Amino acid sequence: MADDKPLKIFTRRDLLKGAGLVGAAAVASSAHLATPGEASPAAAAQAGRAAAAPVREAFEHLTAAEGDLLESIVARLIPSDALGPGAREARAARYIDRALGGALASSRQAYAAGLAALDRYARISRGKPFLDLSASEQDSVLIDVEAGSATGTPGANFSGSSSQFFAMVLTHTRQGTFGDPYYGGNANFIGWDLLQYPGVRTMVTAADQQAMEKGQLKPSHKSAYDYEGFNKATVSADRQGGHHAD
Repeated sequence: MADDKPLKIFTRRDLLKGAGLVGAAAVASSAHLATPGEASPAAAAQAGRAAAAPVREAFEHLTAAEGDLLESIVARLIPSDALGPGAREARAARYIDRALGGALASSRQAYAAGLAALDRYARISRGKPFLDLSASEQDSVLIDVEAGSATGTPGANFSGSSSQFFAMVLTHTRQGTFGDPYYGGNANFIGWDLLQYPGVRTMVTAADQQAMEKGQLKPSHKSAYDYEGFNKATVSADRQGGHHAD
């Protein structure tokens, strides 16, 4: 590139646009006049909110604060836009959380240090926690982290450079968005649909090939492990029995 500026990958619409209006409409629709023996409007509204509040899904390996922060980060890396849902909806953060207890276990400390450092950098440089920043402000923080500019900020102690942390999270976000749903991400095949990937097939007919060339092949919406030949339990049993696939 002609200059030293980092690649600006954040060209996206504001995910929060209209969120305030939606919230206001929900509150307004629940307001009504009380009648004798009926709860007051305030009490009724509070009871309604309590009943409607979704049960929070606990993270397996990240703390609640770390998980919320990671959810916001992945939502900016691969956002929901006119093309469809993004990394948040694909449950990329949940994929990462799950993998931190397995394949990505060696990255657990890097996530703990990096997430805390990123939030600290946001507080120092932007005056607010990362979660309280607007979408564009969050993007600007992530651009700084990607460029390595956040490295060395007092109190923001990344495990290595901030650019290394950014690269790690981006890689894992891509895995969680576009990988096989078997591993906990790519919920509802969001990532594959975004890429227009028709899915795993063990056999492709001539008609399938023609439809694929025209971009008209209907997605299979199947994990590779929905097919017997890819079944992990079978593979594990074969290996224990001394058989190995070529």
